[in-house]
Amino acid sequence: MPSFSHFFHTLNSSKGLFIDAMFLTLKLTLVSILIGIIFGLFFALLKISRVKILEYVSNAYVFLVRGTPLIVQIFILYFGFSGLFLIPDFWAAALALAFHNGAYIAEIFRGTIQSVDKGQMEAGRSLGMTRGVTIRRIILPQAFRRALPPLGNQFIIGLKDSSLAAFISMNELFNVSTTLGSNNFDEMTYLLIVAIYYLVLVALLTMAVSMFEKKLAVSDR
Repeated sequence: MPSFSHFFHTLNSSKGLFIDAMFLTLKLTLVSILIGIIFGLFFALLKISRVKILEYVSNAYVFLVRGTPLIVQIFILYFGFSGLFLIPDFWAAALALAFHNGAYIAEIFRGTIQSVDKGQMEAGRSLGMTRGVTIRRIILPQAFRRALPPLGNQFIIGLKDSSLAAFISMNELFNVSTTLGSNNFDEMTYLLIVAIYYLVLVALLTMAVSMFEKKLAVSDR
């Protein structure tokens, strides 16, 4: 274990590299989460549709993602598609994370959509709305509010999963820490430092989700 003086000296001297990597990690997480929400909502709607083939497609997607490791999905996207076209490491990682998170987000949305009282759908239809309009205007806003806490947890998982982008040589937090640790023969110090940066990002993301929840709660009053 490093001494306190050595740890804080290294923390201060390496802050430039780690801050740059932290912003890249945050950018990767936010982009993948936004795309993952789109994937998740799309496949959740397929899941609850009355068309069996669409439900099977959604089930197959969720099964595929849950049944294979995220690192394998990243490698397939990055190395497998490189024979067809060049894909930058950022977008390979972002799309793989979005594809992976989308399956779990789809199940979150499916559960919260189905938890909305069926009378809401009947009320919308009685007002002359189509099923699609009722889902968009009445069901989805309520489902999204209910989905926010589990979505917040999934966002944090997505943030920590972004560390796997290091395996395609992307200079995010984990890659910077392992590279510096290897170069300086001081792996433990840099691993402790990167843990602090991840804790900061998780705390910021938790605060943002909490503030959004409170804002929605006030708007409901």
